[in-house]
Amino acid sequence: MKKTKIHTTKKLEKLVKKLISTDQNSDYGKLGKWNATVFYVDRKKCWLLTNGLTKYNVILTDIKASDLTNIDSIFKESFFGQLVYDGIITDFEKLDLIIGQLEFLPTDNDRKTTGYQNHRLRDLDWWKYEFGSLENMPIKDLTNRLNTSPIHIGKGHKTSDYTDSIKEMEKLLAE
Repeated sequence: MKKTKIHTTKKLEKLVKKLISTDQNSDYGKLGKWNATVFYVDRKKCWLLTNGLTKYNVILTDIKASDLTNIDSIFKESFFGQLVYDGIITDFEKLDLIIGQLEFLPTDNDRKTTGYQNHRLRDLDWWKYEFGSLENMPIKDLTNRLNTSPIHIGKGHKTSDYTDSIKEMEKLLAE
């Protein structure tokens, strides 16, 4: 069975203790590792999940403790919906096979991805004031704005090393 590994921040780890696995031996799968953090809008818990390879973002909104039993399907549906919104057309069954089962792990102290997520959370804080409540926030549109921001992939500083998350995720899913 394929697994997609998601490393949580310490803050999120406290909220989902029963989901955290300690088995870190299996490989990361086609999508690589993901990092997840929690943020709040109108006192409701929202998750920002970022793919480590492509810096592609997915936002899960209003996650309650009762939702944790269905978190696999919530993530897959949100991820698929975001891919469709971003113009990356793929089959849900194919995506479901690529993702497999979610496995939540403690933090991996990936400072680059954590810094990237903190920067994106600042953008979201800015937009919170523009839209007011969570119900008024167009989450797919805001996530699309995050995913179209220029990112640096690669070692050099050439212009060709800069891209956006949507293009990188499209390449990854096409492989």
